[in-house]
Amino acid sequence: MKKPPYINREISWLSFNERVLQEAADKTTPLIERLKFLGIFSNNRDEFYRVRVATIKRLAKLGKKAISIYGEDPNILLHSLQKKAIEQQYIFETIYQQMIKELAKENIFIINEKQLNVSQKEFVKNYFNTDLVSNLFPIMIDENKSFPYMKDKASYLYLKLGSVISNQKNKYALIEIPSSSISRFIVLPKNNNKHFIILVDDVIRFNTNQIFDVFGYKTIGAYNIKLTRDAELDIDNDVSKSMIEKISKSVKARKKGLPVRFVYDTEMPEDMLWYIMKKLGMEKKDNAIPGGRYHNFKDFINFPIIKEKKLIYNHPPALNHKDLINNSFTIINAIKQKDILLHYPYHTYNHIINLLREASIDPQVESIKITLYRIADSSKIANALVNAVKNGKKVMVVVELQARFDEENNIYWADKLQEEGAKVIYGVPGLKVHSKLFIITARENGKEIYYSHIGTGNFNEKSSRIYTDFSILTANKDIASDLNKIFDFYDNNYKIPSFKKLLVAPFFMRKNFIQLINNEIYFAKKKKTASITLKMNSLVDREMINKLYEASQVGVKITLIVRGVCCLVTEMEGWSENIKVFSIVDKYLEHARVFIFHNNGKEKIFISSGDWMSRNLDNRSEVAVPIYDEEIRKQIKDIINIQLSGNTKVRIIDRKQDNLYKKAKPGEKKVRAQDEIYNYLKNEKFMFLKSFKSKKYS
Repeated sequence: MKKPPYINREISWLSFNERVLQEAADKTTPLIERLKFLGIFSNNRDEFYRVRVATIKRLAKLGKKAISIYGEDPNILLHSLQKKAIEQQYIFETIYQQMIKELAKENIFIINEKQLNVSQKEFVKNYFNTDLVSNLFPIMIDENKSFPYMKDKASYLYLKLGSVISNQKNKYALIEIPSSSISRFIVLPKNNNKHFIILVDDVIRFNTNQIFDVFGYKTIGAYNIKLTRDAELDIDNDVSKSMIEKISKSVKARKKGLPVRFVYDTEMPEDMLWYIMKKLGMEKKDNAIPGGRYHNFKDFINFPIIKEKKLIYNHPPALNHKDLINNSFTIINAIKQKDILLHYPYHTYNHIINLLREASIDPQVESIKITLYRIADSSKIANALVNAVKNGKKVMVVVELQARFDEENNIYWADKLQEEGAKVIYGVPGLKVHSKLFIITARENGKEIYYSHIGTGNFNEKSSRIYTDFSILTANKDIASDLNKIFDFYDNNYKIPSFKKLLVAPFFMRKNFIQLINNEIYFAKKKKTASITLKMNSLVDREMINKLYEASQVGVKITLIVRGVCCLVTEMEGWSENIKVFSIVDKYLEHARVFIFHNNGKEKIFISSGDWMSRNLDNRSEVAVPIYDEEIRKQIKDIINIQLSGNTKVRIIDRKQDNLYKKAKPGEKKVRAQDEIYNYLKNEKFMFLKSFKSKKYS
């Protein structure tokens, strides 16, 4: 029997990031937003190298054993990844240079230190001396001492210094570009209607002689370099240490991880490149990526907005949910009446914050239990929980400390909540808690009443403005019973509970989803209508992919919306003729997970926190909730259908990974799904208001 076809996960991920790069190239995207997409692409790629490439490099050290573990030769894969990364870097640089020309047409000029006029030179000198120099800490490289430590995620100017004193050798130096403490972009004085911006890198370049001339050196050349380090955490297994101690130690160790990528300016002389590569212990072939004059383009996500609104996205105001606009009702009372579906960023996230704030002061509320995965820096969610404790509520918080790159922030809030008197549980040993849950318990007329939340996205008011996610709010007793069992498990890990309504990983979710696919296979074999519609961030798990192949082979119509990695191969004869895959990359990051099974006309619809990856199904605590309310079921299906009807910002995911756009047919209306969904929810609210007024005055 032939082996099922799969696309390598890492190759598929690079294909996803190429879709982000497409947004930067797309001239229908506002110009400054295109710069931001360059920043997103760069930030994504940094994380890819810090995590995925670092993992493959670790595997490569195992030699032949790695092939049996990973399924292919990691050395060959590393070569393919580097080749693709260099190709994308070339495209990236081409797009950036084109954007500079387009910005100039809008009278916005990004200039370097060689293009300054007399008055601009004076401004840059003054800025350097008053604002910048105190943030700079140059390091002279001494041949007789160990090479200075280079931080991960930072970019540096690597300088060649020529001596102006006889009998003194030329030297090299490093200056970290302080973009974490000062803006990367300096807006120069406006000249008539022209706007000028210089990067802080070039402000430093312009003034380097001022730094080194007191030591008898002048700058011969200054080139931007960047080092990416292995960011995987090695968790200490010492049972005598708390989870916080282990994570804190691992986060500190991450900062000194082994180098996995070196990015350099292609204009750098060979002798300088050879010298630093040798000092870093990296051969040139070891993920050395030639780049342009600037690195750390992630800073372009915060490019200054200095001109007309046409250069940025128009983000319409977030909507109030139609069932939460009656001021005479508390949110808790509204949930008691009916289930409520919130869809961010189209709906305001204030509903969630206000619900928790309301619960924190409601005299009938006795307790709040919640999972926290990625918390905002100044979290209103966490502050509402602190307020609940102060008002005498029992608060139980499950804080997942291993939320990659958010560990330190999560540790801060875990400590803060514990200090205030909340019961804090630091995840579950060996199991990452990725579910998005809370349950509010109130005592009303002597009875316990439960108000539950199950969502697809983190309790983070900042990311809710750019991530598309669902939250279901319900007073359903069976769902509340299941949620209480989950929180009991978080507190006491020795007993695996059974659940009535929820699909819960790592216990039964995989088994439940396989059974739902098997049902569709059964109906297809009986010549009945059978279909599956899935929306997720990543489709990687091979057992689930094989099951979809099996369903396709018997005629089940399968439609997938996958934003990121998709290892399933479409258009493969005998495997996937009945499977179509689309990806949406637009102004909001598609993050919701939705699973719809036709079920012989009795559709089963779920929203979930988990993708179909092995880690989500087997090594994480994830929850999928069935949707029962008919109005909400229709709403979710309408939203998915809007996305499937989209012909703008939608890509067709094919076996070649070409990322071809799905385009409007001749005479067909252009449909941009994210705008259409906003209008759909806005009109639904408008229709509700009309109905409300007519009832009020009839």
